[in-house]
Amino acid sequence: MNTVDPAARRKSRLSLVLIALVFLAPLLVAGVLSVTGWQPGVAGEGQPMLPQRNFAQENVQVLLEDGKYWAWRDSKPRLTLVALAGPDCATHCFDALTNLAKARAMLNRNQSRLRLLYLGQPPATADVTGLRNYWQVGTDVDGRLDVYRPTQPDSVSAVLVESNGTALSLYPAGMNAAGLLRDMRKVIR
Repeated sequence: MNTVDPAARRKSRLSLVLIALVFLAPLLVAGVLSVTGWQPGVAGEGQPMLPQRNFAQENVQVLLEDGKYWAWRDSKPRLTLVALAGPDCATHCFDALTNLAKARAMLNRNQSRLRLLYLGQPPATADVTGLRNYWQVGTDVDGRLDVYRPTQPDSVSAVLVESNGTALSLYPAGMNAAGLLRDMRKVIR
């Protein structure tokens, strides 16, 4: 029978353990990161809606210009981007609305999965016809969405709403339209 050198046995066992650690180390790191709650690249531009609200269940009524009420629960799985204008909506407000409409267009084939709803008076300096080409214009009948409306003049905030009426996130005045587009691409597929 062959005798095995104890030093060679220790060396081969150590090599085996090191090879196993090379494969186990990433699993251990991933486990620690997930337990601590860290997830890569999931931070959004918008602020979470706390407390969570469902506009359909709360019966938030929005009266459109054509006299109909906005249906929060859509027949198709489409999200709604609600834009709320601050007081004296003018040039900056119109530019923000234009950027939001451009962000919708940048969704390419998925742009039909996002509805645009503007609540407030159309901007005084804007081409109102052009605005209505992209946005449904309405008013919050009971003022229940005024809590999300900016107080700064000539500004716009936005709320992203799921097709069942659940508000997902708030984008305050001065939002980054590119960040909003990244967020929309995450939820609209």
